[in-house]
Amino acid sequence: MRLALLWNDTRSAEAAHNLINEAGNGDTETGAAWWAEATGSVPVASLTVTKLRWLADHEPDNAARIAAICLPHDWLTWKISGARSLTDLATDRSDASGTGYVARDGETYRRDILAQALRISTEDAERIILPTICEPWDEVGRGDSARGWGDIVLGPGCGDNAGAALGVGLTPGDALLSLGTSGVVSAVSSTSVSDPTGLVTGFSDATGNWLPLACTLNASRIIDAMMSLTGLNYEEFDEAALSVPDAAGLVLVPYFEGERTPNMPDATAELTGMTLANCDRKHVARATIEGLLGLMRFALDAMRALGVPVNRVLLVGGGAKSVAVQQLASEALDAHVDIPDPGEYVALGAARQAARVVERASRAHV
Repeated sequence: MRLALLWNDTRSAEAAHNLINEAGNGDTETGAAWWAEATGSVPVASLTVTKLRWLADHEPDNAARIAAICLPHDWLTWKISGARSLTDLATDRSDASGTGYVARDGETYRRDILAQALRISTEDAERIILPTICEPWDEVGRGDSARGWGDIVLGPGCGDNAGAALGVGLTPGDALLSLGTSGVVSAVSSTSVSDPTGLVTGFSDATGNWLPLACTLNASRIIDAMMSLTGLNYEEFDEAALSVPDAAGLVLVPYFEGERTPNMPDATAELTGMTLANCDRKHVARATIEGLLGLMRFALDAMRALGVPVNRVLLVGGGAKSVAVQQLASEALDAHVDIPDPGEYVALGAARQAARVVERASRAHV
């Protein structure tokens, strides 16, 4: 009908705010708690449900034409299969959990939420076709035989964070900490979570478990910013940070770009506690690493507060290359830290899912 609003399109931020307020009858805190209990996540602009509300409010004629709703990878699977009926659409638990209209069990659509988002009746929402939510190792179809693809087995797919978790082999008790431009903390849990603060989103993973996730706006660029300030290169910065036992009271609050976890979008960075004894490049470097790891500890502790066990952390991303981060992470994060070999973990997760799906399909067809 139109070009899709992707997850990173922030035009639906107001829609997210309105959906929360409506659920709480004007009270944001009550509304956030309702959403967290219902779906595991408090709406933000990245969730599909907010895109639907935006469409209903800004393009009502397009909203009225909706016959089916699916995510990009669902559409791609459908096209590869050569299917002609919208009822053949299929999806997986991980991506479905990010729509905002799937219950916390990861398997049940909330048609009442869909109706609320589109400003339609529940009866009209029931007529909209949604993809079948498949189990992790299900064969969802075969390639289009008319194109010679009939031997291709199609799996359910998964979201990128779920794919990365599968790629590195996360199990309950493990967390994946990615230090890129932003920070992403995801942990595998055997039960669903509900965080009314919205700091942790209660997604599903690609194996049948759940994947609580928290994001920070600041991560590896914290080091980049302070390297620029001190005039040190990466190696020199690491050496400086490790040359002193601590920051001697110097504290870096690393909110250079505001912050999402904690939710302080207008915050700025601060360097406090300066004295003549710590006002040098060594202590500034140490305070930088401690500030970065302290922010990541906050995200991990937000998960722990929900009962998610975090015993082992796998550290990946550009920021994980820092020797100082590697050496100080375990104590700072209060967890055993492993650093896996660099790799394309999302692609590896997709390959692992494909292998399991093909193996299961082969047994079924014997």
